[in-house]
Amino acid sequence: MKAISLDITQAEKFACEQYKGLAGAAAEALEDVNTGRAAGNDFLGWVRLPGEIDSDLIDSINKTAERLRSKCDYVVCIGIGGSYLGAKAVISALSNCFSDFMDPAATGTKVLFAGQNIGEDYTAELQEFLKGKKFGIVVISKSGTTTEPAIAFRLLKTQLEEAVGKEAAKELIVAITDAKKGALRTLATQEGYETFVIADNVGGRFSVLTPVGLLPIAVAGFDIKKFVEGAAKMEKETMANGAENIAETYARMRNALYRSGKKTEILVNFNPKLHYFGEWWKQLYGESEGKDGKGIFPASVDFTTDLHSMGQWIQDGERTIFETVISVKAPELEKVIPSDEQNLDGLNFLAGKRVDEVNKMAELGTQIAHVDGGVPNLKIEIARLDEDTLGQLIYFFEKACGISGYILGVNPFNQPGVEAYKKNMFALLGKPGYEKETAAIQARLK
Repeated sequence: MKAISLDITQAEKFACEQYKGLAGAAAEALEDVNTGRAAGNDFLGWVRLPGEIDSDLIDSINKTAERLRSKCDYVVCIGIGGSYLGAKAVISALSNCFSDFMDPAATGTKVLFAGQNIGEDYTAELQEFLKGKKFGIVVISKSGTTTEPAIAFRLLKTQLEEAVGKEAAKELIVAITDAKKGALRTLATQEGYETFVIADNVGGRFSVLTPVGLLPIAVAGFDIKKFVEGAAKMEKETMANGAENIAETYARMRNALYRSGKKTEILVNFNPKLHYFGEWWKQLYGESEGKDGKGIFPASVDFTTDLHSMGQWIQDGERTIFETVISVKAPELEKVIPSDEQNLDGLNFLAGKRVDEVNKMAELGTQIAHVDGGVPNLKIEIARLDEDTLGQLIYFFEKACGISGYILGVNPFNQPGVEAYKKNMFALLGKPGYEKETAAIQARLK
């Protein structure tokens, strides 16, 4: 049995003709991704990356991770967007749900995150938490000037240097940045930080299988060799055109549904460990497809939790949505529901059943209800939550994203709209070089 399977039978009836009509476009889009002949081809380094990662890089990353683990109880990963979401998604999926509350002395080094927001309370509370603790920093930025991570790094670097001294701090800071240029590359060279390179041809949201994702995952204690091997398996499985290519099938079906009027895709999980996987997926698809006035809006929910908040809208609201469900076939642990003599809650009919059996019936019951309510449903079943399977799942969604964007008719690998808020923010803050913009935006606000 394959670690990942895709079932589109509960979506086909909603867009059967559109799906059939996209066969040629899907095959052409797959070829565009594989050969790099279309727009954005200068950012396709991720396509064959899993099979090209050599053992020397894995060994080097593991060696650095072990050094940080031996010296630090906490490592703060500083980055935003794709520079943190992939690592956060994988670490959360593989970790104990309550690992944040466990002593690192017993469980190993904890990975914390900063620079993914400009929240003053968050930053101040993080720094207060780190006082008196052994911590290190992994800072991730191609340029070194992205506002959110740059602020966090300036503060945390100062705190670390004041705590252990400038020389000792150098051994506790690792920079993942451009090979030759940028502020962070310059600083890393000046200070003597260990560095790893972000390749020019891999965009941030496709960078989980580079040191951007691999180093934090390794620091958290997980097997990045198996993670990369899983991705390499999916790379091979998604090269050829045809029904066996689940990335092509998924991309084709979601575009068929879009053309039939389904404008929002909800990624659903029934396992709370996948919450941040949904966050990573939203950036991957939102930033790749939302342009030129086009794009499926990506949303995510945690079931059954959100069935008690969003379930009504999904069941009976505007019929412009479809769902993609990630179903984990085998949980890691087992918990059986006991019998109760009084049975005041009326649940003795569940006595002797595993909690996951109840969860799976909730999943099936929800699928039936939502399909009956006019919500197409795609199901991605994964064997388990482990490094190999997650590597496959990450690459599956990346490959499907490239294919889907080309079917949609956009360049899936740029993000021109991201700069608009930055220009306004810099103008409002009076950044040097933005004098005209500052004057213009201040006039608008009068």
